[in-house]
Amino acid sequence: MFVYHIDEELSLRSLVEQDAVALFHLIDSSRSYLREWLPWVDETSNLQDSMKFIHDSQQLYERRVGLNAGIFYRDQLVGIAGFNSFDWRNQIGYIGYWLGMSFQGKGIMTRVVRALTDYAFHQLHLNRIDIRAAYDNHKSRAIPERLGYQIEGQIRQAEWLYDHYVDHVIYSMLANEWL
Repeated sequence: MFVYHIDEELSLRSLVEQDAVALFHLIDSSRSYLREWLPWVDETSNLQDSMKFIHDSQQLYERRVGLNAGIFYRDQLVGIAGFNSFDWRNQIGYIGYWLGMSFQGKGIMTRVVRALTDYAFHQLHLNRIDIRAAYDNHKSRAIPERLGYQIEGQIRQAEWLYDHYVDHVIYSMLANEWL
């Protein structure tokens, strides 16, 4: 099980079955907000979908191909962050994240992404971190920009969101830049 304490009020932890109700409630209470930028929201329509996500996340972690962790703020599940995938051959981690609507504006995600970046370079010994965000998702883009990630470019029509395509901006951080 993955556990990473960030500070006195914030930690990352692998989700377990007992977290399914909290996860589903968090998604359901932020559904319209999350749907603007995340393509999987409509596919999470019941508690079993959250259970499946938790099970799939456990499998990813056990196989070392990804890491999805719950973000716990003052012991409450407030979002998900981690590595959507790892490219071990090239030592690259691909960070992804989302936060429930009512937890925005507290600096939570910046602290989480900073901690994931530290973990990637110090514990996993990766060489590169990629973060991709929709071009118009200014809140998501502000996080890597605030942490000094470099913009590498834009991918046109990179993702289908329900009824339209969105461009992605690619951010990166190299180990020698972070350390």
